[in-house]
Amino acid sequence: MNPKPTLSLGTWLSIGSPVIAELAALSGFEWVLFDLEHGCASEATLCDQLRALRGTATKGIVRVAAPEPDQIARVLDWGADGIMVPRVENASMAASVVRFACHAPMGRRGFSRTVRATDYGLKAHPDKPIIMVQIESVAAAYNAVDIAAVKGLDVLFVGPADLRHEIEHGTNDSRTSYDACLSRVLAAARSAGREAGILVRDAADLEAHADLGFTRIAVDSDLSILRKAYQALVS
Repeated sequence: MNPKPTLSLGTWLSIGSPVIAELAALSGFEWVLFDLEHGCASEATLCDQLRALRGTATKGIVRVAAPEPDQIARVLDWGADGIMVPRVENASMAASVVRFACHAPMGRRGFSRTVRATDYGLKAHPDKPIIMVQIESVAAAYNAVDIAAVKGLDVLFVGPADLRHEIEHGTNDSRTSYDACLSRVLAAARSAGREAGILVRDAADLEAHADLGFTRIAVDSDLSILRKAYQALVS
């Protein structure tokens, strides 16, 4: 019997506070996601949030707003341990992400010896970044096998809100179900030796998703946790 894969637990950070980032790291999360796509803060807040993780084992992953080479290179130069790129639809887009995120020979990202990623010149070369691509549409789920085959990718990360929204409100002529899309992504990731990831809003759903085969799971967000706590206090 194969052992159950190790779960890597993270959480979403949308507010932009270094204090919250530091508290999440000190609390023991293995990784945190700094959200520049839908988050409340701008890129200007990112460096201090990344610095708040220094000295901890917590990895800082940044979700960029779009698969643009300048956005990807900039957050990695600032010391992000990895990136998450939204709305990756096919293998060609996934391959572009790898090219933008990696230095030669794997990619075409510009190299500097004096950025935070190299400890301002104290480290010879930065580590390869963790690369997560988001599967957020039915088309992407059906292209998951080809996406997972792209060399350099680490995680196929399902965006549940966008995927559910498309299935419920999009064209979806084939009437593909949400669960069927999850199964396709999980099978593709497993076959290619990649991780499968997802965001869950309720900690009670964590075990069920881990049992399905997701190994990179984020639970809730700083903003949502505060909102629910405030509502509970008022009620």
